[in-house]
Amino acid sequence: MQITKQKETATHFPLAGLIALALSGFLAIMTETLPAGLLPEIAAGLHITTGSAGQLVTLYAMGSILAAIPVIAATRSWTRKHLFLTAIGGFLVFNTLTAVAVNYWMALLARFAVGVAAGVVWGMLAGYARRMVSDDLAGRAMAIALVGTPIALSFGVPAGTWLGSQLGWRLVFGIMSIFAAVLLVFVIRALPDFPGTRGREAVSYRTVWQTPGVRPLLLVTLLWLGAHNSFYTYIAPFLQAKHTANVDVSLLVFGIAALMSIFLTGVLIDRHLRRLAIGSLVLFVISAVLLGLTSTPIIWIGLWGLSFGGAATLLQTALGQRVSDAALDIVMSLNATVWNVSIALAGALGGLLVQAGGAILLPWVTAVIAGVALLVVIRYLQA
Repeated sequence: MQITKQKETATHFPLAGLIALALSGFLAIMTETLPAGLLPEIAAGLHITTGSAGQLVTLYAMGSILAAIPVIAATRSWTRKHLFLTAIGGFLVFNTLTAVAVNYWMALLARFAVGVAAGVVWGMLAGYARRMVSDDLAGRAMAIALVGTPIALSFGVPAGTWLGSQLGWRLVFGIMSIFAAVLLVFVIRALPDFPGTRGREAVSYRTVWQTPGVRPLLLVTLLWLGAHNSFYTYIAPFLQAKHTANVDVSLLVFGIAALMSIFLTGVLIDRHLRRLAIGSLVLFVISAVLLGLTSTPIIWIGLWGLSFGGAATLLQTALGQRVSDAALDIVMSLNATVWNVSIALAGALGGLLVQAGGAILLPWVTAVIAGVALLVVIRYLQA
């Protein structure tokens, strides 16, 4: 396996490799979220309650949270392609085990293990994309590498949920295993390799944590993603409280707007990172306020998607600019861990509000949290 030691030049934009990364993100999101749409079918198939079936999502998240930092640290001497292929192989093996699980505990173990594989993928994805191109194309490369997430959420998950309801949840996980197998071949052919770090080249987590600008950006990740997920996770009860808008249509509008946002971010990010970050957060706060004030939310859901779609690319590009190539996977594993913790905390916060009958308050809480994130960006994210 040939190892690339230099970035690709601007004359050779590695589109195939970036598409391989995007498909890996698509696989991770599909694997994570599919059970949520198939809980009744999974519960019936494993002879458990729907609530117990929901723990398949929780165990996946736990695997991602617990794995990103220690696994990336333990494998930093591995070549990057070797580690990435191992993670994709994990999706193949453990999605297959989920599909053939004979009991609940086998399914839980498989879900935790595939969550570990996902933690590795998310810890590497943005850093891998950045290594593949020259510095002036880093933002565009990361936008392409991360486009799999909104595609999966907007189109893949609904399609998978429908297919699972028609043909059975086990078959859907089997299809995801086949997808992982095909992706393995594509990654082998399309993705360049990069050396790991050894001895004195290795960068410690403490060094990265203390790097100027890293902690404020991780705080923005926590706040911005938390603001988003506390609302997005419970969009259905909010729309019910508003007595308006179909949930499926609303999520489709959000997804299309998010894809537009990623495209615009990819075009502009390498020249206007700070302006894009500030502008996106301003629009995000405005959309939340308007969703709280108006009775016709569909337009403002589109604005919400437009303001949030590029968030991951903006934040990870900013983080990547603050560290050396040797520290990319370290800082991205920190980001992946904060990302997953934020999702968990946001789910708990939104759940408490909804249970208390306060779904109508969700956009206001979102606006306040995002407003704090905006202040941090203005203060710490320099041009």
